[in-house]
Amino acid sequence: MKDLYEILGVDKNVSKDELKRAYRKIAMKYHPDRNPDNKEAEQKFKEAAEAYAVLSDDNKRTKYDQFGHAGVGMGEMGGQGFDMNFSMEDIFSQFGNIFGGRHPFEDIFGMGSSSSGRSGYRKARDLRVSLKLELEEILNGVEKTIKIKRDEHCSTCDGSGAKPGTSPTRCKQCGGSGQVRQVRQSFFGQSVVVSDCPLCHGTGEFIENPCSSCNGSGITRETASIKVKVPKGVESGNYMTLDGQGNKGGKGVQSGDLLVFFEEKQHEYFIRNGNDILLETHIAVHQAVLGDTIKVPTIEGHAGLKIPKGIQSGHLLRMRGKGLPRLRSSQRGDQLIKIVVDIPDDLSKQEKNLYQELEKIRGSKKPIFKRMEL
Repeated sequence: MKDLYEILGVDKNVSKDELKRAYRKIAMKYHPDRNPDNKEAEQKFKEAAEAYAVLSDDNKRTKYDQFGHAGVGMGEMGGQGFDMNFSMEDIFSQFGNIFGGRHPFEDIFGMGSSSSGRSGYRKARDLRVSLKLELEEILNGVEKTIKIKRDEHCSTCDGSGAKPGTSPTRCKQCGGSGQVRQVRQSFFGQSVVVSDCPLCHGTGEFIENPCSSCNGSGITRETASIKVKVPKGVESGNYMTLDGQGNKGGKGVQSGDLLVFFEEKQHEYFIRNGNDILLETHIAVHQAVLGDTIKVPTIEGHAGLKIPKGIQSGHLLRMRGKGLPRLRSSQRGDQLIKIVVDIPDDLSKQEKNLYQELEKIRGSKKPIFKRMEL
């Protein structure tokens, strides 16, 4: 992923004021109002906003400086985009802090605000789903098909909102532009404010004969099947953004995104700790004393584990490379096995005699006292 400081064109010692100025400069340059239908500019605009959201927060900035993108829960997730949950509305809401509470281009271009936070830009609502995964699926990566309910373009009217056989007409109030202009007087003189047409809501069209299936909205609620390619090594809390796979919008409205959050299913044996796998194994006293080789489960099947003689209860044994892969890396964590020595409490007469004989041979051991480490 790109370095956040690099995105904003600053060094790591940048002050908060310098950081704000750098972000403002980039936001002004790549703002979608200045770059209509330019996906590359919009992506740079989003990246700058996400970078500023992290670096302007002292706590997040410290974590990022120490641990990189992983420290603040960011990742490209197989090339799908940043992990952070940013919509364009979220980004525009930041301008209240960066540009003094006003939309940054109202004063420059005489623009008013639309329902989505700026004139000429609309986006349907994003959707969020949770995808539960087995550890074995996280190990190898997997392709899943999920079903979601979302707004779709009406199949009856093909999204136009007009009754089949008819067409929307040009809005009479705005002349089809989708915008209306108002001249306002202020202390500094006249100013022109441009806003969405209240009759056609910025579409530039008026529907005289609405479609009966969607009541003229052009949108119906449908079930969609979406394929999700889950990369290796994801963990609970990670998510990927599927651009344009959220709710569909009407004319002139960009489709929302689908945010897929990953959630690990509880395993019968294993507990995940980062990329390591934790497992507790109980052995008999004679195995702890004499040593042994036992079979233990791993996420790839069973494997042999050597128990060294004289091992103590609570000791950890490590199986290198038997954990989960690191995200976007070929390296894997380890499997750690906690050894618990089972002390029998149901001795037979013969076993009791043997332990008493052992006591005579080894003698009684005085207890050793140590400070407990919490």
